[in-house]
Amino acid sequence: MTTTRIDEAARLEAAAAVAPGTLLAWGRNGSGQLGDGTTTNRALPTPVPNLTGVTALAEGSSHTLAVLSNGTVRAWGDNGNGELGDGTKTGRSTPAPVPGLAGVVAVTAGSAHSLALLADGRLFAWGRNIQGQLGIGSSGGDQLTPVQVQNLGLSRVKALAAGDNFTLVLLADGTVLSCGSNSNGELGDGTNTKRSTLAPVQNLIPSKAIAAGRRHGMALTSNGGIRAWGDNNDGQLGNGSTTDSKLPTSVNTDSLNGPVIAVACGGQHSLALMATGGIKGWGKNSEGQLGNNSNSSPRVFPVSTAPGAEGAIAIDAGFVHSLALLINGTVRAWGQNSDGQVGDGSTINRAKPTQVSGLVGITAVTAAGNSSFALQ
Repeated sequence: MTTTRIDEAARLEAAAAVAPGTLLAWGRNGSGQLGDGTTTNRALPTPVPNLTGVTALAEGSSHTLAVLSNGTVRAWGDNGNGELGDGTKTGRSTPAPVPGLAGVVAVTAGSAHSLALLADGRLFAWGRNIQGQLGIGSSGGDQLTPVQVQNLGLSRVKALAAGDNFTLVLLADGTVLSCGSNSNGELGDGTNTKRSTLAPVQNLIPSKAIAAGRRHGMALTSNGGIRAWGDNNDGQLGNGSTTDSKLPTSVNTDSLNGPVIAVACGGQHSLALMATGGIKGWGKNSEGQLGNNSNSSPRVFPVSTAPGAEGAIAIDAGFVHSLALLINGTVRAWGQNSDGQVGDGSTINRAKPTQVSGLVGITAVTAAGNSSFALQ
């Protein structure tokens, strides 16, 4: 098998070749989550109008968040639980400011909750909180505007990730914290008890990246391996079983066969970006979301994607589809395509990497639910 080794200089050159900040969207749009002023699904990438200077992006089940170069946040899509943070429960089909936030450097979005990390280390959360997923010490009601999360010296926060009804936080020292729903062990603390404050995931060596699926979490560890925990009904933990795990368990290293540089979680599948630029996936595959040119499911060990996504530099996963950004600035997608989330102009499922139409000079991709975004 031919592999492509990532060249950092080439990656930086590709990223600098275009002016950053233009956002394109495609896939399901029933709640206006594509931000184009309609609720019409798009099978081809469509620019999000009147939105420039985007530096970071997050997508929930049916809502989207964007950080602008001035440190403010825009939100759009479903707002039934206050996940847009504007003090209402009124949905929006175009980007609108999230009041009260400035100096934001990162965002994440769960099924119906949102979080923002500020440059000064403060962490804010809003939206659905029925399981304590906001980490504010209480649960049971929606939070319609951003409220500060108070816990464990959060000035050390390095990264955020949100699942269906739970949240993960990565600290600079490699510690991973969690809060929210825990019915499948998605907090990784050895119990099934939900929690409304952030506390460490147990039995986990220092980590450098995190990802959250519907009800499972993953951490890329400092040695290039992967640990996963939570729901495993479809083998999404990659440990050879379909048994849930309340504590982190190792993704099969023989199947990975090399160091990993990024991880992503879909609804019930998982992805790993290898140092060679190749991609491996495991878990549910009924719609071809693992990209191995089949729809055999589940896969309890990692398998390689079919040819077409070599030289990947970034990955992400929606509920049942997957995205890869290649070093040449183009994008590949695969999996369920009933809402056009693969972006090839059709609604035919794709079981192997397929080029997203018309995209060049892309610097970042994100997927969640049944829609996709690319940042140019």
